[in-house]
Amino acid sequence: MALITTDEQEALRDVMRGFLQKYSTESDVRSVMDGDDGYDAAAWRTAAEQIGVQGLVIPEEMGGGGYGFDELAIVMEETGRTLFPAPLLSTAVLASSALLAVGGSQAGELLARIAGGDLIATVAVSEAKLHWDPDDITTLASESGGRWALSGSKPYILDGAQAGVILVAACTRAGVSLFAVESGADGLSVDPLDSMDKTRRFAAARFDDTPAVLLGGDGSAWETLSGVYDRALAALACEQAGGAQAVLEMTVEYLNVRHQFGRPIGSFQAIKHRCADLLVEVESARSAAAYASAAVAAGADDASVAASIAKVYCSQAFYHVAAESIQMHGGIGFTWEHPAHLYFKRAKSSEALFGWPADHRDRIAKLIGLV
Repeated sequence: MALITTDEQEALRDVMRGFLQKYSTESDVRSVMDGDDGYDAAAWRTAAEQIGVQGLVIPEEMGGGGYGFDELAIVMEETGRTLFPAPLLSTAVLASSALLAVGGSQAGELLARIAGGDLIATVAVSEAKLHWDPDDITTLASESGGRWALSGSKPYILDGAQAGVILVAACTRAGVSLFAVESGADGLSVDPLDSMDKTRRFAAARFDDTPAVLLGGDGSAWETLSGVYDRALAALACEQAGGAQAVLEMTVEYLNVRHQFGRPIGSFQAIKHRCADLLVEVESARSAAAYASAAVAAGADDASVAASIAKVYCSQAFYHVAAESIQMHGGIGFTWEHPAHLYFKRAKSSEALFGWPADHRDRIAKLIGLV
């Protein structure tokens, strides 16, 4: 989601909206929520074959589209509008960004599988803390006879049960390193987690002398993972901004058709003022997400600060808009049959994902030298 979009990027937005209108309706979302897979395999395959969503930022020689983060940010914003239940954030943002950064033939093979829609992948970093911190990593990697093995656990892995490959941050004698672990590997156990937001799946994983493949240099992964983290924060902020925009539109539409005392309740001054305040929050969230995306895409010096600022503001804006929407919908907004609660739950889960706003305020303070 660039600060100024091109005609080609707006065409991509139109294509995504058409796709989501077909594959991510409310009934589609609810169907996936009630299923075991956590995503619609047919929709996932169509996204790869007809749009190339999974491989958008992957180079053409690896089967991808060769586009940049600006285009991926637009996709994330649009999927956020419909709560598209698919492992897109984990695969197209986290895993792809990490593999592109480490490079090498093994990473290239995995990227080609992602671009073709054949592989779901994710990244496992955090452990006791929800945000990424090298001091939080206790999973260990040891080498014997040229063979690496992992021991430890990761309690919160985005789409961990759906992933065919998990990219695991683990400590070696040289420092934090990145390893690829295939699903079904010996010593690997993955347990899906129950969560409030059924549109986004998490899992816990335990590694018991689990075979792994080292990606990149031994002990050199943290710089790579820091860049991946910023991209993940910016992508999530775009998704949150899209969700907030959709909730506001849904709420305004309801306020214009719901009548009381012979007039639409949206014509009442108190309601108008509340909607105006929400509009300011939504537009500010979109601006914060757009700047973070542009900073990440350009590799700007303030990309980390911008990404954390966007995470803080978009988290709070999405949650506030979703909560206000339920209130302004009245009794119907509190029912399971209404989509307002789906957005509210996504807003809350996204607020915690990759660190709470308070964690990012601390990060911002450290990045700008206040502490």
